[in-house]
Amino acid sequence: MKNLQKALLAVIAGSVMTMSAQAAISYGAGQSYVGIKAGQFMVDADDLDDPTAYGVYAGYNFDPNFGAEIEYVGSNDADVDTGNSGIDAEFDLKTYGAYGTYRYAFPNTGLYAKGKLGFAKAEIEVSAEDFLGNSGSDSDSDSGVAGGIGLGYNFNPNMSVEAEYDYVAEDLTLLTLGAYYKF
Repeated sequence: MKNLQKALLAVIAGSVMTMSAQAAISYGAGQSYVGIKAGQFMVDADDLDDPTAYGVYAGYNFDPNFGAEIEYVGSNDADVDTGNSGIDAEFDLKTYGAYGTYRYAFPNTGLYAKGKLGFAKAEIEVSAEDFLGNSGSDSDSDSGVAGGIGLGYNFNPNMSVEAEYDYVAEDLTLLTLGAYYKF
């Protein structure tokens, strides 16, 4: 019985190693991809809650390491602490970005590290209403250099997942988990 268990373990280990080696070859020159992501915006302001983030992105790999990526990330409506119980206020965020990317594939695994650097625009819209029904809204935007770092895993030559931490704008960062399809 012990020999059967050892043989079964050897077959399983061999299968896992074969899948990892297959997944490790998933980046090639001229490869496009599209994906979705979700996570949380982290706003460095005491009176603003951190909203949930969701987005889409697309990219193109020029070679196994270097590529370009564009993305849109929006948020749900999050609360603003006005300090006044008679005023309800909320805000939402939208970001747009274009980045150059670099990926380093760890040898003999599907695991990779990712860095990106580029340009992003962040927009915020705030709306408020008092207990009498009077309402108002305002918006603002900020553009500039943005970037991020992440870790990902290639499940097979076409499907990957990655976790990222991005600096979007002054007082605004983003933590996401995404999945994408390569074609």
